[in-house]
Amino acid sequence: MGHLTAKNGYENLVARLNKFPQGAPPSETLYKILGILLDEREAELISKLPIRAFTADTAAKRWAMSAHEAAEILDSLARRALLVDILKGETTYYILPPPMAGFIEFSMMRIREDIDQHSLGQLLYQYMNIEEDFIRALFFDTDTKIVRAFVNEPALSQPEMLEIMDYERATEVIKGAAHIGVGVCYCRHKMAHVGKQCDAPMEICMTFGNVADSLIRSGYAKRITSEECLVLLNQAYAHNLVQVGENVQNEVAFICNCCGCCCEALLAAKKFGTTLTIATTNYLPQISHENCTRCGKCVRVCPVDALDWDREKSPERLRLKEEMCLGCGVCVRNCHFGALELIRRERRVMTPVNTVHHVVLAAIDKGMLPNLIFDNDALASHRVLASILSAILTMPPAKQLLANEQIRSKYLAKLIK
Repeated sequence: MGHLTAKNGYENLVARLNKFPQGAPPSETLYKILGILLDEREAELISKLPIRAFTADTAAKRWAMSAHEAAEILDSLARRALLVDILKGETTYYILPPPMAGFIEFSMMRIREDIDQHSLGQLLYQYMNIEEDFIRALFFDTDTKIVRAFVNEPALSQPEMLEIMDYERATEVIKGAAHIGVGVCYCRHKMAHVGKQCDAPMEICMTFGNVADSLIRSGYAKRITSEECLVLLNQAYAHNLVQVGENVQNEVAFICNCCGCCCEALLAAKKFGTTLTIATTNYLPQISHENCTRCGKCVRVCPVDALDWDREKSPERLRLKEEMCLGCGVCVRNCHFGALELIRRERRVMTPVNTVHHVVLAAIDKGMLPNLIFDNDALASHRVLASILSAILTMPPAKQLLANEQIRSKYLAKLIK
């Protein structure tokens, strides 16, 4: 790789990332971030990897080297949480996670000395919080949101507790996880390097399943039991943090415990005046003005400023901005006068079944479904193609039509060639 010109490997990596639903808009700041995380040869090698899980043999063929040499490079990248390694029997599979929640977030999930984390934190703040291209692309370029809010379960009434679906409960995600890891909160850690962190707990970022197992083995997360994780969840409730996790029903990979002053998604919601940055819960708070004492605590604890005062009323009355409400229930749990109660939204929020379903939906939204199908030699693997087609068949007719048009145009292009 010595013939590569300056930054060429990084440009190829960015181009590879942007072929798929969640990318990273190029900027000088992004190149500086990548320059801290990996060298140019590594960036070039990663740019040639498929989007789906692969083995060292697959990487070796793409890199034109031995499987042993490829495995050493892949293991080195996995130890730095740039790749996720998944153990299945005697075979190791690797996958390049998306930028968020993925390798960018993992880079700040522990205190480390192998890179300049102070400079990295400042660059991440510039890229995420000052420049807007990445945040707009991450949260607004698709109807399929990458994250969803979980309801604060203590805020639910007994009837609602009986009706809530298991996938809507953070407690059920925790109890059902094969592996659980806890790491440093990326958002608050990043903010600490620009002097803007709050006093919410830092070591409270939860990961689950294969992602957790990989991060634990590489030292980026600490293995904990489900009982210990439930204690952390109650600690998050006590600090009025919102649970924001992967937007899928099954095998949720992470749940972050978010504050309105540091979290990327919640800050974006407030900055742009909409919760279209995140999939909400199926609940909304209902206000009882007769019981409201106007103490203002609910207004202060709302992480997205969805509650304020209607000054035109005399006396002023509590008002809910529904377009801003996450339905997290933090306000309800903090009201001790019975003035707030969570009720079901009129229209149920759709949550993708699993990661494949989520990625396919996002690919359809962005017109990138052909990229997903034809990557990783998917047509040569009936299992890969079947999983994608199975996800398509679970979608509404309008989404199926869009998928059909995108696949058909790609097939025609292939035939013409």
